[in-house]
Amino acid sequence: MEIRKAVIPVAGLGTRLLPATKSMPKEMLAVGRKPVVQYVVEEMEACGLKDILFVTGRSKRTIEDHFDFNSELYSNLVGTGKRDLLESLSFENMEATFFYVRQAQPKGLGHAIMQARDFVGNEDFVVALGDSIICEDGKRLLETMLEAKKERNAEAVIAVQAVPWEEVHHYGIVKPLSGQSGAVVDLASIIEKPSKNEAPSNLAVAARYIFSPLIFDMLERTLTDKRGELQVTDAIESLIRQGKRVCVVVMQGKQKRYDIGNYLSYYKAFIDFAMSDPDYGQDLRHYVEKALQGE
Repeated sequence: MEIRKAVIPVAGLGTRLLPATKSMPKEMLAVGRKPVVQYVVEEMEACGLKDILFVTGRSKRTIEDHFDFNSELYSNLVGTGKRDLLESLSFENMEATFFYVRQAQPKGLGHAIMQARDFVGNEDFVVALGDSIICEDGKRLLETMLEAKKERNAEAVIAVQAVPWEEVHHYGIVKPLSGQSGAVVDLASIIEKPSKNEAPSNLAVAARYIFSPLIFDMLERTLTDKRGELQVTDAIESLIRQGKRVCVVVMQGKQKRYDIGNYLSYYKAFIDFAMSDPDYGQDLRHYVEKALQGE
């Protein structure tokens, strides 16, 4: 059966981006011309995932409003002769159906995924973090992951990227099976936010997962961490310990993850996307160059 369902957790509080995120979800912050989460949804839709569930929280209503058809805005643009602006709203016509469920308390990614159990049923599904944009040139990362899930009959497929060793303590870190190499490899283990000395590699989980429904059973048996959060990393490790096949797809070439988790990463993402804008990118580059020269 083809995978058709995607779960996008967007319930986080975004505390590292305060005060901008006090009333605005970080997933709705603009990167270039679009909010972060629109890039994620367009990625899902382009890979054939037509049923999309947002796991939301308080103050996230603007996400639902964004993907809803705004008849008043449409009538205003048509009535005032601004039909050219309708192209920017073409995402409203995506062949996708949106669903919403609320995570009442932010208790970790694993807990957010558990909220999707009824939506998923007995089907395999994708999890895409709503605050992370995957930028790519060529074959899509998610397409490779979907192929790997089918060809290897794995219970889970995880996207990973190489990160500096000094940053491994920020991520879930994987250990590939000994003797395997390449873009798709099986996993020996996974650990959440290890120290540099504990980390088995510098391959970090990169905000995209594919799971079979078995992940819900693993999450149900997983204990919360010292912060009271349910970590999906621990549930994945349980899959591996039970002898289930888990593999990773290593990001290649020009594939890049923009994690909108703090102001520095947000600024970098905005600058990169703004400077690649087809209408204003070149002028912006000239402006930045002059600014750096003190002009």
